[in-house]
Amino acid sequence: MIPLTLDPRFVKLAVAGNGPLALRRLRALRQGGAAEVLLFADAPSAELAAEAGASLRPALPDESALQALHGLWIVEVEPARAAELATLARRLRVLVNVEDVPEYCDFHSVAEVRRGDLLLTVSTNGMAPGLAGTIRRTLETSFGPEWGERVSEVAALRQSWRAEGVSMPEAARRIDALVAERC
Repeated sequence: MIPLTLDPRFVKLAVAGNGPLALRRLRALRQGGAAEVLLFADAPSAELAAEAGASLRPALPDESALQALHGLWIVEVEPARAAELATLARRLRVLVNVEDVPEYCDFHSVAEVRRGDLLLTVSTNGMAPGLAGTIRRTLETSFGPEWGERVSEVAALRQSWRAEGVSMPEAARRIDALVAERC
């Protein structure tokens, strides 16, 4: 696997599913900045429908809907239908993840900790998601909310150094020194 972070302003993402896991994935994508993520659900729970709002599409995606996407998470869909959707998505060059079915996953979702612009991720390549979750919980305690402000501070320093013409290696050295000074 190749780790990437995607800017959701430039990719069209969707979830296909009906229950609590689909809602969890929808929330995670929105938290990552995918404000326009779509939810395809042929039998959504009331909570899922309410939270999805205008993003809800009251059916699983067809070929036309898939052609407009770049990435699709399939959760809580009957296995045969999920396999069919994944196969069609791949044929249309849409990256797909069928939760807990590795042979239908072009990518795996990572366990993540967000602290402002700091994003810490853990992956086991889809082999042990429970272990990734355990490590994520450790990272949450090690990197508290104050890290969001720390990233903002270093970003501001870096921007001022760039304006002064400080080289990238020198900026990296200064950041290392700042981290060492503040532990």
